[in-house]
Amino acid sequence: MLRYTVQLFGITVFAIALIWFVGSGEAIQTSDNSEPVLWADTVHINLEGDSETQIAPEVKRDSFLKDVKKLTQTAFNIRNHYMEEVDTHEIIKAGMRGMLSDLDRFSVLMEKSSYDALMESTHGKYEGLGMQIDSRDNRIVIVSPIEGTPAYRKGLRAGDIIWEIEGQSTDGMSSADASKLMRGKAGTSIVLNIKRFGTKDLLEFEIERALIELKSVNYSGIVPGTNIGYVRLSRFAEETSHELRDAITALADQNVSGLIFDLRHNGGGLLDQAKETAELFLEKGREIVYTKGKYDDSERHFISERPPIFADKPLVILVNEGTASASEIVAGAIQDWDRGLILGNATYGKGLVQQIFPVSADGSLALKLTTAKYYVPSGRCIQKPDKQGKKPMDMAAMAKDSASDSLEVSDKEIFYTNGGRIVYGGGGIVPDVELERDLYKPIEINLERKSMFFDFAVQHISKYPDVKPDLEVNDEMLEEFRQYLKDKEFDYKTSMQYAYEQLKETVTEENKDSIFGDQLTTLSELIENEKSTDFDHSKDFIKRMIKRDIISAIAGERGVYEHLWLHTDKAVLKAVEIMQQDGEYAKMLAAGSHKAELN
Repeated sequence: MLRYTVQLFGITVFAIALIWFVGSGEAIQTSDNSEPVLWADTVHINLEGDSETQIAPEVKRDSFLKDVKKLTQTAFNIRNHYMEEVDTHEIIKAGMRGMLSDLDRFSVLMEKSSYDALMESTHGKYEGLGMQIDSRDNRIVIVSPIEGTPAYRKGLRAGDIIWEIEGQSTDGMSSADASKLMRGKAGTSIVLNIKRFGTKDLLEFEIERALIELKSVNYSGIVPGTNIGYVRLSRFAEETSHELRDAITALADQNVSGLIFDLRHNGGGLLDQAKETAELFLEKGREIVYTKGKYDDSERHFISERPPIFADKPLVILVNEGTASASEIVAGAIQDWDRGLILGNATYGKGLVQQIFPVSADGSLALKLTTAKYYVPSGRCIQKPDKQGKKPMDMAAMAKDSASDSLEVSDKEIFYTNGGRIVYGGGGIVPDVELERDLYKPIEINLERKSMFFDFAVQHISKYPDVKPDLEVNDEMLEEFRQYLKDKEFDYKTSMQYAYEQLKETVTEENKDSIFGDQLTTLSELIENEKSTDFDHSKDFIKRMIKRDIISAIAGERGVYEHLWLHTDKAVLKAVEIMQQDGEYAKMLAAGSHKAELN
């Protein structure tokens, strides 16, 4: 094996040298001696990968070397015989991308800017919109907006599909390229066209970029009126475990009776931080996650190595479709060891192990290659089956798929927790307690999209500078907001209006105006009447959002948690109910939820 590897390395160096000789500029492949970075947002990255282990033993040496020669000969012929001058750097990169095109969508050629973007999310700041994105089904999907950022404040949501960026279609676009387009100097604006489940037309969002400060623990405190702690974690970065340890220790010092650990919209981060987070709750020696790929050396087991600081009191972890990777590792480990209950909606399903191999001497190019997948202790694979294909997309099917992760047990593989509870595979983490998903009405979507709540809050505070965070949005303020919308000429399209416009277009094309004209006029009036009642039907939502933005403006995000979310969030309220109802938490943890019942 060693002899074969040395020979292969020699011919590979020769091939690369030949390309360099004819003008590619890529002469050698260097190793990176920096500390390995273990990444669990989309991947687990090891910068010290050994390329020797990536070669399958059954590959015939002669056949492989002949194929390598074909690559170098093609590059040589293009460089020396093509009818015009070519950029050899670009054609070599195109060849590399071509080799990756038939692999999974996370195996990519990374340029320096993409690598820097990958690393910066673990520390520091950047200028942009503030959201986790992913490439799915040839489009860019928002995994989760980061709380307090322009994307979050504009009302972008997990599952939204970015259809266009500044008029440029995202069809076939990589997440790295999309990120590059959306980033820019703070204070500048960008227009995104969004496809959202439940809406027929694209939604246009104009968003102003800002300096994004990345933090992990957004809030920690006690749920008002209870003795139950609450911690909101938005990502897994370099200081996450330290922030989290301090927050949970402070709550434990207050002798809380239980803890709600909120991982909703947490797109992931560093693997070592996911491991250290799980260690806060699990007994020493418990397996947290393991990796497994094609070869034996791809299997690694990550075990809790320190005593927990919150070991035996009730624990409920909140998850949703924006919970991904590192947060799925934590939720899966907690569930598999029966340490706590998982409450919410099925998680995203992202868990691939990748290695980064340096390609160029100057560090400008690197190969990010999938080598294995993540598995939680019960044996469930976190990664969902990749549905991406090369066929044209059906928008209706795409929208449906992006907005729903079916929890039907008949389609899912069965696994068992340490205590014998049934849990389900198929990618992602299926919660023990499922909550109904929020579906937003057109008026609600458009009020958020057009920043009506934020703008009104600014105006209201300027008129009433003494307003306090504990305000109540009464009917008088609601009417003030209704008038504000009229003054701003706020408008939007209802679902009925979309259908009406399609019908009207068909009538016009068929020259049937004389027949259906009166009916269309009547229908148009009915639509306007429908709009006038939409506001009343969404009063509760409107009151909550007005209060959110006023509190945020005068008391920050912490004030929003303390004076609004912890009082009204249905997942938090359900978790509190479970922990406060005598014996309910223990009963559910022992017997499993209703989804564990087999028909």
